[in-house]
Amino acid sequence: MEDTVEIKWSIEPEDHDYPSAELYLILLYGESTANKYVEQLRKAPTTKFKAKDIFRASGLSLLGVSNSHVEHDRKKILDGKSLSPLPLVRATNSQRLIIADGYHRMCSVYLFDEDAMIPCKVV
Repeated sequence: MEDTVEIKWSIEPEDHDYPSAELYLILLYGESTANKYVEQLRKAPTTKFKAKDIFRASGLSLLGVSNSHVEHDRKKILDGKSLSPLPLVRATNSQRLIIADGYHRMCSVYLFDEDAMIPCKVV
């Protein structure tokens, strides 16, 4: 983990985050269900969870700075740029949390502080 750095967050996900989330969710659920999830995500309130808890709930592996997307987001953090909140879906069939968009952001934040509170929209 790196020295303490302030991680800045946008209030809402960026407009392009929703189509990205939908494309990913289409692979898992099909177009109709993915569309419903994205509409729910757009309306969901923003909440916060610790990075380590999101990782545990998702069951995903941590990507390191050797990943170009993680490195890009790491540089954004170091440059004081705001990151977009994560859209998350609770997968009831597998009891896992799906990071619908922002997996690389999640990994970048975790590399700085596993206890960092991450803004999320969860459905």
